[in-house]
Amino acid sequence: MNNAFCVNKRGPDRAVPIHNNRRSGRKQMRLPNEQSRRPGKLLRPWDVAATPLELALARGHRWLAMLEYGKLKNLTEIVALEGVDNSYVSRMVNLTTLAPDIVEAILEDTLPDHLTLFDLAVDPPALWEEQRLRIW
Repeated sequence: MNNAFCVNKRGPDRAVPIHNNRRSGRKQMRLPNEQSRRPGKLLRPWDVAATPLELALARGHRWLAMLEYGKLKNLTEIVALEGVDNSYVSRMVNLTTLAPDIVEAILEDTLPDHLTLFDLAVDPPALWEEQRLRIW
């Protein structure tokens, strides 16, 4: 790690470069090169827990598979089975049309911090290039 060391009126100071980001609604500070993985220490639940975007993507793929394999006939049956709103089911299924690199960014938690589930799930463009332009 490339730390800066200096001396001022209060005494010696050390500057440590950190990155602020969000994960599952929590603000996190990470050291460069993913050194915040805490080698040799127990992982905390929020270090490994799925993010809301990851859960939404998994739900969308699960519900789409139920439709494709004929387990359920339409979104209305999913709504009745899961006890959720029709628009919620539609938005989660929309996530299954995202470009592979966007899905990878969701799973690696590297999407820009300003993006929300709503931004990705509501009316995503059909063309992957247009999706990328909308996000990055």
